Parts: sequence; C-alpha cells; structure tokens
Amino acid sequence: MTGTATPVRNTRPAGAARHGWIAALLLCGTPAWASPFAYITNQGSHDVSVIDLASQQVVATVAVGRSPAGVVASGRAGRAFVSNPDSKTISVIDMRLQKVVNTLPAGDGPVGLDISDDGRHLYVADWFGARLLVFDARASAASPLAAIPVGRAPAGVAAHTDGAAVFVAERDDDSVAVVDTAARRVRARVRVGSHPFALLYDAPRQRLYALNVQSDDVSVIDMRDLRKPAVIATVKVGKAPYGAALAQGGALLYVTNQHDDSVSVVDADSLRVLRTLPGFGYPEGIAAHGERVYVVNWMDDNVQVLDAASGRKLATIATGKNSRGFGAFIGAPAEP
Repeated sequence: MTGTATPVRNTRPAGAARHGWIAALLLCGTPAWASPFAYITNQGSHDVSVIDLASQQVVATVAVGRSPAGVVASGRAGRAFVSNPDSKTISVIDMRLQKVVNTLPAGDGPVGLDISDDGRHLYVADWFGARLLVFDARASAASPLAAIPVGRAPAGVAAHTDGAAVFVAERDDDSVAVVDTAARRVRARVRVGSHPFALLYDAPRQRLYALNVQSDDVSVIDMRDLRKPAVIATVKVGKAPYGAALAQGGALLYVTNQHDDSVSVVDADSLRVLRTLPGFGYPEGIAAHGERVYVVNWMDDNVQVLDAASGRKLATIATGKNSRGFGAFIGAPAEP
C-alpha cells in the first residue's frame, strides 16, 4: 500500500450475500444487469471489478478512489459502498447502473464498513481517527450523522441484525467494541487475540468471529448479552487470518490465511478445523453465495471460485490489480 493507508496493511502490502437470485430481464431493448454481483476492490488499480455470479464473468470495472479496501453490498439500499483509505472517502456504486453515484468524505482513513439490514445506516471504521462514522445510506448528504469514539486503529465492522449494535475491531487494543446504535456510544468491550482485523457476525448462533492477524487464530464471542460479550472459544487457523464467510447454510466457516496462502475450513458447530486448502495467492476477502465460495487473491489479481461443500476449486476469475474485497462484497439490488 502507499500513502496514508500504509498502516492498514498488517505486514507486506496488500464477509456474505444477503439476497437471492433475480433473473436478468430485457427492458426496452436494453439488457438489464443480472444479479447478484460480487464487488471486488482492487487496491493497485484503484477500481472495483463487478462480477456477475450467473455468468462468473467481470461485467464492469468501476473507477473509485485511491487504494480501495473495504466493501459492503446492500440490496435494500441498492448500493455497494467502497472505502478508499488513501482518498479518505467512500465511493457509492449504484448496483443497477454499475457506476459511482456519490462520494462521501469519511474521516482520516476509512477501512472496514457494514450496513444495517434495512439498508438505512452505513457504518465506517475511521482507522486514523479512532472513530466509527455513521451515515444515512439513502441520502446524498456528505456529512456523517455521528462520529463515535472507539479504540485504536478500528478495522473490521459488523452490524447486529436487529440494528441494536455495531461491533468494531479495535486492532491496536486487541479488543472488540460493542457500540450501542441508539445511544451512539461504546457499551461494552471484550479482549480477544492479538490484532483483530476482520469481524463476522453469525446471527443464528448469536456469535461474533474476530480474526486475529498476529496470534493466527479466531476468537469466538458469545453475543447473546450485548452488555457482557464473552470469548467462548479460540480456533487456531493459519498465519494472518484476514477474511471469513459462512457457507453451506452456516454449517462451515471459511477463513483466509494471508501468510500461508491458504484457506481454513471450520465446522461452525464444533469449531473444529476440518481441512486447510492450499494454493491461493495472499488470500484476503471471502464471501459465500449458494453452493459456492469466492476467495479474493491479492497477489494473483483474481477471485477463485470454490465448491462450498468440498472446497474444490471450480474456476478462476481475473480481476484488477491487488484485489482485496474486505467485507460483504456480494449483493443483488432489491426488486423495484
């Protein structure tokens, strides 16, 4: 990475679909965009590769800000939001037009981001500002609704499904903050492993997975009582776990391991590592849709498509330069 975003990378330079399939239509002689799509942030080429999951092909390349990293695609909002740490902005992509329709100033260095299930509120971790920024995801206004102080170097963000809380990985404090969305302040904290970066919320189990890039493990946090979060297990995975996704109806937890060029597959009930998949190129982002898992490779400039049940590689899709895909990068616009 270059410029102000350098601290975001953990060492050397460098989430989940919420909607089902919607058929492609022909409207007034013009082909409509198929869906869902994967929005892959390319840090080196400063753009986003848009992959149509039906055809498994890149159907658009969207220029955004400098060094895009985080991404969240929201069908309810009809938008994909992309964090650009070096530009200190959020690019807003219309999922039907596949183009940037707004740019939001976002503090001193936006990294991780997530959106409420209803598509109303966008939450952005401001890495250098040690804040969680809250935006109205439907408005064109540039100013955030709130800037909530959190710990040092906030990275990953995960929104609770009922909208009551947002979880923030405080990387340099080795902790996760529980932010009360109504009161707009931190209500609780829990200590995890060393340098948590990505977060994934498992709503059916009311668990949060925190990926600790320095201790090479995943902290499993019981979030049934948001006032008293507690680590209930620690799962050892590969070196520098970076991204996570639930697949097979939530039965399997897939974790990318940057420094091992591998992916760990964990039984989400027993929390036992079932297998380790080799052959990736500095894997970062990961997401699941249907019977497939999509792994973003920073070093190889591509996305590898896996069979979710077996982990077998099915396809490779070329993307832009230094692809990251940090977040829930798969989504489909809701029907009008």
